[in-house]
Amino acid sequence: MDKSLRVTLPRAEGTSVSLPELIALVPAGFPSPADDYMDRFLDLNDYLINNKAASFYIRVAGESMRGAGILPGDILLVDRSMDPVHNRIVVAVIDNEITVKRLRLRDNRVFLVSENPDFKPVEITDGMEARVWGVVAAVIRKLV
Repeated sequence: MDKSLRVTLPRAEGTSVSLPELIALVPAGFPSPADDYMDRFLDLNDYLINNKAASFYIRVAGESMRGAGILPGDILLVDRSMDPVHNRIVVAVIDNEITVKRLRLRDNRVFLVSENPDFKPVEITDGMEARVWGVVAAVIRKLV
């Protein structure tokens, strides 16, 4: 199994940045000068984090989830309070290897599935030590 993640510790408690949010939707074409005003401030912590006590960030290092839009260098917001149900993307530890995969439940069997055809699904069997750390709630990526 590939080592597709590297653990990153969260920033100090109380770190918060509020940025202005435009009230207009952004068209993917030519911008309108009439939309040149701000309505309120958006705190990304408030927007992304549903349960602060149960959330942590982790950085992606591998290619196994490329088809889900999760790329090397992306930061994942993981929420431990969310239920790891069928088809959610989870961070799991399998036999002491940390990974991010899509959870698939079929016929009372549990699979961790990559979103890259170069990686085979992993079936969780009785002989394996497996634990889900949490559900991926958001993907954060800088474009520049």
